[in-house]
Amino acid sequence: MSWTRGITCRVRRLRVARARWRADMKEFKVARKEALRRGELPDNPGPPPTGFTLLPWLLMGMGSFSNLLQGKTSNPWIGGLGLLAFNSLYIYVVFRAFVKETRSAVSTLVALVLMGLITCGLALGYGGSWLYFFPLLGLATGAVVRGPRLGQVGLALTALAAAVSVYRAGWGAINVAYGTFLSTMVTAAILSLSEAVRELRAAREELARRAVEKERLRFSRDLHDLLGHTLSVIVVKSEAARRLAPRDMAAALDQITDIEAVGRQALTEIREAVTGYREGSLATELDRARSALSAADIDPVVRRSGPPLTPQTEALLGWVVREAVTNAVRHSGASRCEITLDGVLDRARLTVADDGSGGTESAAGAAGSIGGTGLKGLTERLAAAGGSLRAGPSPRGGFTVTAELPVEQADLNLEPATSADSATAPREP
Repeated sequence: MSWTRGITCRVRRLRVARARWRADMKEFKVARKEALRRGELPDNPGPPPTGFTLLPWLLMGMGSFSNLLQGKTSNPWIGGLGLLAFNSLYIYVVFRAFVKETRSAVSTLVALVLMGLITCGLALGYGGSWLYFFPLLGLATGAVVRGPRLGQVGLALTALAAAVSVYRAGWGAINVAYGTFLSTMVTAAILSLSEAVRELRAAREELARRAVEKERLRFSRDLHDLLGHTLSVIVVKSEAARRLAPRDMAAALDQITDIEAVGRQALTEIREAVTGYREGSLATELDRARSALSAADIDPVVRRSGPPLTPQTEALLGWVVREAVTNAVRHSGASRCEITLDGVLDRARLTVADDGSGGTESAAGAAGSIGGTGLKGLTERLAAAGGSLRAGPSPRGGFTVTAELPVEQADLNLEPATSADSATAPREP
């Protein structure tokens, strides 16, 4: 039959929940003993509470059960059925009270209302020890109702318990109402506090996990940008040195000297990136860009105008210069590359455009679409600072990378830098 299968499944779930609770308790006790042995407080607040924590309170109904066994209760069959129904509903409610989804379910609230009706019926019919079902009802109510309606529900239940107790046993039973109020409020407060502590702990662990992921992402971006650019410069300068060696050994030695300097600087930057203190310098990046482009037989043209920028803005734009020039050297096949920095009002715009025809790390499908590890990382960096990055083929040919950032002027008293370095390096012979 369907109802027997339902009861069997419920009993099986209770056994599984009990086994899980006991395993959690055993693990918590071991961790607590280990922490106390080291003289520390255990960081783990223990296993989450379940309905088993409220089951021992059913012993408050032992007086009524004793009256049934001793034959002191009239109509014992009615009393026995009422006791069985109340205990069954109590177990059903308290086990559903520790899961948010089931706690607010209609079936749980209906079961709680039925508990209230049975409690009133048994208390009015028998009185005496049967009045102590009101505090049990308060425990179940406090476990289920933990929101802003708790005060109203608790006071209403307390008033009901006081009215029934006074009517059935006189003013001497007013302590039942007091016990009902305490059991309702204290249970709700303890369970709400326990739930809040666990949620805060889970939030703290989630924040820590996200911080670790963010740091890993930052570190991977830094290493990609640093090593990708540096190795590209080393390769280009090595090729230039190999070409120059048979004809001009002095020029070849200059390229080799540059390779040594780039390698040493890369080691310094990697150490700084590992510790998280790397501050990029835009002027340094522009100088390196000139050197790398010249070594690749690409004429560099650098223009800079506008007020001085803050170190944070220069660092971000330096990353853009590094990545865009690396792509131009690797993939573009260009003969000319223009780097233009304009500072207008509260925004800075950096444009790196080449006249090449080769593919780049960016796969530009739709306008502004950005692909590739390097440019994706730059897009994330600029977006975090309120900026944007666009990369794609230029209408006049070649490839263009444009970055925009909101900036604050480094010093309002400084005169804007009008034309800056407009440098065209000669080709290597």
